[in-house]
Amino acid sequence: MALKRGLSGVNRIRGSSGGSRSILVLLIFFCVFAPLVFFVGRGVYIDSSNDYSNASVKQNLDWRERLAMQSVRSLFSKEVLDVIATSTADLGPLSLDSFKKNNLSASWREVGADISFRHSENQTTADVKSNILNEKRDKTSKDGSHQKVETPAKIHRRQLRERRREMRANELVQHNDDTILKLENAAIERSKSVDSAVLGKYSIWRRENENDNSDSNIRLMRDQVIMARVYSGLAKLKNKNDLLQELQARLKDSQRVLAESTSDADLPRSAHEKLRAMGQVLAKAKMQLYDCKLVTGKLRAMLQTADEQVRSLKKQSTFLAQLAAKTIPNPIHCLSMRLTIDYYLLSPEKRKFPRSENLENPNLNHYALFSDNVLAASVVVNSTIMNAKDPSKHVFHLVTDKLNFGAMNMWFLLNPPGKATIHVENVDEFKWLNSSYCPVLRQLESAAMREYYFKADHPTSGSSNLKYRNPKYLSMLNHLRFYLPEVYPKLNKILFLDDDIIVQKDLTPLWEVNLNGKVNGAVETCGESFHRFDKYLNFSNPHIARNFNPNACGWAYGMNMFDLKEWKKRDITGIYHKWQNMNENRTLWKLGTLPPGLITFYGLTHPLNKSWHVLGLGYNPSIDRKDIENAAVVHYNGNMKPWLELAMSKYRPYWTKYIKFDHPYLRRCNLHE
Repeated sequence: MALKRGLSGVNRIRGSSGGSRSILVLLIFFCVFAPLVFFVGRGVYIDSSNDYSNASVKQNLDWRERLAMQSVRSLFSKEVLDVIATSTADLGPLSLDSFKKNNLSASWREVGADISFRHSENQTTADVKSNILNEKRDKTSKDGSHQKVETPAKIHRRQLRERRREMRANELVQHNDDTILKLENAAIERSKSVDSAVLGKYSIWRRENENDNSDSNIRLMRDQVIMARVYSGLAKLKNKNDLLQELQARLKDSQRVLAESTSDADLPRSAHEKLRAMGQVLAKAKMQLYDCKLVTGKLRAMLQTADEQVRSLKKQSTFLAQLAAKTIPNPIHCLSMRLTIDYYLLSPEKRKFPRSENLENPNLNHYALFSDNVLAASVVVNSTIMNAKDPSKHVFHLVTDKLNFGAMNMWFLLNPPGKATIHVENVDEFKWLNSSYCPVLRQLESAAMREYYFKADHPTSGSSNLKYRNPKYLSMLNHLRFYLPEVYPKLNKILFLDDDIIVQKDLTPLWEVNLNGKVNGAVETCGESFHRFDKYLNFSNPHIARNFNPNACGWAYGMNMFDLKEWKKRDITGIYHKWQNMNENRTLWKLGTLPPGLITFYGLTHPLNKSWHVLGLGYNPSIDRKDIENAAVVHYNGNMKPWLELAMSKYRPYWTKYIKFDHPYLRRCNLHE
């Protein structure tokens, strides 16, 4: 019994021990293995979800990239895309956002590109995805082939893109060529205003210098001379005496060559050796002396010095040009002296001109010519007679000074103008023309005027005032045009001619022109902004501003038809005297006869057709040849008179054809074409 009771107790203890073990195992399972299973399962879920999301993002990136590339291809050519891809290789794939921001430059845009781009951008996601799926299906056919099948719509779109790219490329090329051509033409036009007559001067914009190799050696040698001067100054500054002597020696050689050569064709055979030697010396100087600040400062100093020299030479050139324009060449002076001597050797009976009864006949065509140049006056008369249909109806009234009175008479006595009438007078014999009547003569007697003309160190003796300090303003021959009714009291009309003109057509129709009650018939010279009243008169003066329009059109002296009846009726000479007295201090206008003429005949000038009178042959080298040949009168106004050496050669033949250079007097004085 006791044994049974002990065995049963042991069994109860074992049973309770086995139950506790199972409970411990379950506890360990739930505490360790269950979380492990949970986290493992979670990781598997996360990996699968990440794979799915990555695939989705990749797919989204894929269709967005395709959308961007499709839009880009419609905008740019393959070459441009290659450039973009190369320049952005380090930045990853192209970003659609950068194109959405429209940061492209104007030269990369295409007309209509913005519209097509926005249209592509507004496509729905579903349409894009369907296009991608269709492309994938097209790429892989049922039989396993990988050839791409293009629909007619795609082919049409591709052809349109190619045509757009080709058209855009052609437009860009054409636009580029047109731009370059316009720039070149504009530069060439600017270069025409530069005086290219200076020896040794060159311009890279000149058409004759379009060749890159044109006179390249001359230009290289000039550049070397400039740098040699720079390094010479630096060598002297840094006490590099040996290098300085070497530079100066090479500099003299180059300057000697340049003094004798203006183009590569003129260079001596040793020029290439001198270029090479100078280059070696300059390279040596650069190694020893080059300093950016010093070289820049030296070049700036040289530029300022050259600018001052140019200004000084320009002023001197202007003075010499004015001086040359107002002097009489030796051959013409010789002609005048020989004619004067021979005239005073004639008896008084032989000094008279025939047909003197025509001088006051108002029914004939009368000309007024005031000149002290025998040769110029002879050209005016000869050209008028040679082109006249009936020379017998033309009467020439010549007025000169006492110095040239004998020469002018002798020339036309030896060379009478055919059936025309001619008469020569001396302005110094007009006793009524004195300082008490004429304001100009009275002003010329003043001390201020004498100082202005004859004092060399006058403060206004600059080049800009040289043309107003002309000795011709001292001569009454220049102002006699304002006294025509006093000189020719019995005439009704008279044609005034300057001595620097030639006549190419019959001028008889001018006497038939109706001046409509005006006094002066002249050709107007105003353009858009040139030769208007404000160019000649001082409109800051209240008298000028109150009485005249600054935009009123100017006109030209040289060929003027004057109605002497209307002149007397309107007292034109009195108007001239009034304004001339007001301008005693030259505050209304500077010296000359055109400004007072514009004032005196203001509102009293009838415009003639421009073909009657073409001006500018004394200063303008670009007058149309047709205009010259169609003109009745050609005027050499300006400094380049046809009897001077500085005359423009292309205009001189129009004048010289009326001179007989085989005339004995001309041969004795060495006058030739």
